[in-house]
Amino acid sequence: MFATMESLALLDLSDELSALILESDEAKRYCAKRKALQNSETQARIHAFTKIKEAFEEVERFGRYHPDYKEVTRKTRALKRELDMDEHIAEFRRAETDLQSLLDEISMLLAGAVSPNIKVPTGNPFFEQKSGCSTGGCGSGGSCGCSA
Repeated sequence: MFATMESLALLDLSDELSALILESDEAKRYCAKRKALQNSETQARIHAFTKIKEAFEEVERFGRYHPDYKEVTRKTRALKRELDMDEHIAEFRRAETDLQSLLDEISMLLAGAVSPNIKVPTGNPFFEQKSGCSTGGCGSGGSCGCSA
């Protein structure tokens, strides 16, 4: 690939964009919340959940026929609930979602600048294109007006 002035300018602009993203409130909040996860109490919960999850995966191979199935399943649910209720983990997930939304918006803007036909997998229902069918898809072969 030959370096042209246009490609060098695009590289410079992409460096500026990445610097702006890293300086954004969302990115700063994400980094701060990720650091907050390092406290000993939260790490102990994460470690305990990881251990029970490994036990659950082993028990799950045999399903309800495994002798420890009920006990391991109960413990897994309890530790998962405990993780979900942890203040630091909840704040980290919110910050992660905010940063992902920012990145999704930027992806949509960049794709739209190139062509309106580019599909961008965002994973956020706000950005997903709706089909013509009110149920999200139908089995009528397009008779309801959707593009089946």
